[in-house]
Amino acid sequence: MNPFLPILVLMAVAAVLALGGVASSVLVGPKRYNQAKLEAYECGIEPTPHAIGGGRFPIKYYLVAMTFIIFDIEVVFLYPWAVAFADVALYGLVAMMAFLLLITVPFVYEWRRGGFEWD
Repeated sequence: MNPFLPILVLMAVAAVLALGGVASSVLVGPKRYNQAKLEAYECGIEPTPHAIGGGRFPIKYYLVAMTFIIFDIEVVFLYPWAVAFADVALYGLVAMMAFLLLITVPFVYEWRRGGFEWD
């Protein structure tokens, strides 16, 4: 038996469930459209025209995105390191401390720019 067969079967089951869910919602879902449903959703506020050139996003938007990326990358690297901590010994500890130091730099930058102050 091919060792990749269970993975292929799992992918096939996932594809059938995903496509089946989309197909069933199209077939079974309500089809009553009105003017309110066809408009863009703006949290109950009337949409306003955009500024020429697209306007500018506030810096808070980018700081929140940077926070997500910083902590996401940190968690992605910390989990495997924690699992293999006994195998990587002192080299792994030094490498992870260097990584955490590098992650601290954008964290401090964002902190000083006010990214954690929710006004």
